[in-house]
Amino acid sequence: MMTRHRISADAPFGGWLMPVVPPMVSAATGALLIPHVASAQGRLTLLLACYAMFGISLFASLIIITQIWSRLVQHKVGSAVMVPTLWIVLGPLGQSVTAAGNLGTQAAHVLPAPYAAGAAVFALLYGVPTWGFAMMWLALAAAITIRTARRGLPFALTWWSFTFPVGTCVTGTIALAARSDTEALRGASVVLYALLLAAWLLVAVRTVRGSASGGLFRPLAAAAEPVD
Repeated sequence: MMTRHRISADAPFGGWLMPVVPPMVSAATGALLIPHVASAQGRLTLLLACYAMFGISLFASLIIITQIWSRLVQHKVGSAVMVPTLWIVLGPLGQSVTAAGNLGTQAAHVLPAPYAAGAAVFALLYGVPTWGFAMMWLALAAAITIRTARRGLPFALTWWSFTFPVGTCVTGTIALAARSDTEALRGASVVLYALLLAAWLLVAVRTVRGSASGGLFRPLAAAAEPVD
């Protein structure tokens, strides 16, 4: 029991989610390949395969995100160096909105009525609530990151968690803005893109500087210090 407790309290947040993100990435990018498949049956097979991968990643992510939420409630945040991995939760959320949008668009050319219209409706009615939860998580992760930074947030490769997950939120927001023709979502996509660009520049500069000095490859004493 003690060993299980230590694993749940000390493991990096994003490490639990990383294995289930690739199917969602495949669903989003696979949808873009559908128009290039020659046969109608091939296009249908690829569309359904993408939806299946969407489901694999979505339901596995829901289970894991619930466990991460439980850890945040029941335990301390953990070591400061692992705090950036909280942002990885945005990965499957934003990517699923992107995937639903891409699949809804392609379904119009593959599925018969009324399923094609249903896929388009699903892209919006699934995308907006999921986007809302992603924005709530972004605010939570940002608040924890800022609080940790005030006490000392050592630079490590975990800082790259600030980049890709935010990028999925950008593509998901753009997809929703295009589908709903909503100016507010277009504005949100610009803000998120600015955040993504700032994160990339900051982390890239710190990575180059840490690699040049060799400090990036030395153990961090601060990594063992828990954050309340």
